[in-house]
Amino acid sequence: GDVDKSIEWLRKKGLAGADKKAGRVAAEGVVASYIHPGSRLGVLLEVNCETDFVAASDKFQSLVNGIAMQIAASPGVQYVAAEDIPPEVFEREKQIEMGREDLKGKPDAIRAKIAEGRVQKLAQEMALLPQPYLMDNSKTVEQAVKEAIAAIGEKISIRRFVKYQLGEGIEKKVMDLAADVAAMTAKQ
Repeated sequence: GDVDKSIEWLRKKGLAGADKKAGRVAAEGVVASYIHPGSRLGVLLEVNCETDFVAASDKFQSLVNGIAMQIAASPGVQYVAAEDIPPEVFEREKQIEMGREDLKGKPDAIRAKIAEGRVQKLAQEMALLPQPYLMDNSKTVEQAVKEAIAAIGEKISIRRFVKYQLGEGIEKKVMDLAADVAAMTAKQ
């Protein structure tokens, strides 16, 4: 037979098996960390699987490390999946899009459809799973996870993550020595 067709059939069979495993409980796994060189950006990530044996495997660890680097390299990613984005975020973004200048002269129905499309695109950018996979740009993060499920034979799920950016949220005081000296001499 045709070797390429056989490989394709096996790949499809494995990925189909991955979808069947979606209903299983994955309560084992790892909490992994990734600290970007320079120690200014860090990621904590929880990835679950069905057994501790798989959690300790090289294939699983490699997937988890790749996903952690993916999160660090994706500044707009805030959620695991688009379904995880709160409805109020969608509504706020839709209102922003509806008010944009380039949509002002269009009828309401068309404005709403364009705004909805833009919000859906934004949701894809905010979610981890639809992102092109850093380790292989020919597939998404979701496809990489499904391929790992097919190869390992257990359900794998990315549960949650947190990114830490050094100094994020801290208002830095701007020092102006000349102004400080002038203010001090004016007081005297």
